[in-house]
Amino acid sequence: MNIHEYQAKLLFRQNGVPVPDGYVAQTPTEAEFAMRRLGTGVAVVKAQVHAGGRGKAGGVKLAKTPEEARKITEQMIGMTLVTHQTGPEGKKVHKVYVEAGSKIAKEYYLALVLDRETATVSFMFSTEGGMDIEEVAEKTPEKIIVVRVDPTLGLQGYQIRRLCYGLNLPASEQKELGAIIKATYKMFLKYDYSMLEINPLVVTEEGKMFALDGKMNFDDNALYRQKDIEVMRDFQEEDERDIQASKYGLSYIGLDGNIGCLVNGAGLAMATMDIIKFYGGKPANFLDVGGGASQETVTNAFKILFADPNVKGLFVNIFGGIMKCDIIANGIVAAAKELGLRVPMVVRLEGTNVDQGKEILMSSGLNLYAANDMADGAKKIVEMARQ
Repeated sequence: MNIHEYQAKLLFRQNGVPVPDGYVAQTPTEAEFAMRRLGTGVAVVKAQVHAGGRGKAGGVKLAKTPEEARKITEQMIGMTLVTHQTGPEGKKVHKVYVEAGSKIAKEYYLALVLDRETATVSFMFSTEGGMDIEEVAEKTPEKIIVVRVDPTLGLQGYQIRRLCYGLNLPASEQKELGAIIKATYKMFLKYDYSMLEINPLVVTEEGKMFALDGKMNFDDNALYRQKDIEVMRDFQEEDERDIQASKYGLSYIGLDGNIGCLVNGAGLAMATMDIIKFYGGKPANFLDVGGGASQETVTNAFKILFADPNVKGLFVNIFGGIMKCDIIANGIVAAAKELGLRVPMVVRLEGTNVDQGKEILMSSGLNLYAANDMADGAKKIVEMARQ
């Protein structure tokens, strides 16, 4: 789950990470009064969407008067912001964040990510703040320091020194950076983050260090114990299909293809998308119904797939282990009869009770194709979707 910048700044402020003063505004009038309340000569009006690259797309602008903040907000709210992270469809702006301007002397980059391969929390620090970290890694990798922290041991003093000394930071900045490193690590564990990024982490002309922007991603599987975080979820920023999938407990990601996929198991789902691409098709989604899905789960999954107008064919690829093939077959038949099967469907079943599952499908009277194996199914659904 992602949150907005203004929400990230609130969490920073509550946990000892310094940020400039600012207020969220949903109307031009609120933006005008926000700048008056700040009492600064310059304010920054920032569009609040779940995407980076806002500045280059016109989503971050300076205001020198409250009236100018109002005018900028009038232009921003309702606009569709297109950045390199939103895709060509962009994201609609519903609110802005009005923040006190800062006299920036330096810009750094600091991020914490969950490294599943090493089971550590990895810090990334760079003197090239304000830039895409991927570009820095490609062109000047020596300007990035990575420190991996074992959660069973905790953040150690030498690791903080490694981040502070590694890029020859002045002594005047090391104390503040060390405090921010400690605070963000505590936050990372406290709130179950997958990623926490500050870009840029700035040093002002007065020598103060601030988190000028914040991006946060939380582990969806831990939201049951993060109720204060879960209420920050902005459904306007999410695909309606993703929202429905989360209500049903399904793992779903919408894509831009035309072949809907219903699979049990994340690895098999990835392999299914790969083989569809191999045979010249484009998957419309990643959808993992899980190993213990019920007939109701399968029906709900089909509702999401059928709601996508781009879907021209369905590929059901099931390996029955914990979830038996006859249960899946009953779910497929029930969903197809309830919702109406408007597009071609190919079903590949393998595993526990596969013969019973195939018999249920064949006697259902539905217009579907039972595949012999995964390759046969992928090839067939690509052909049928084209037709």
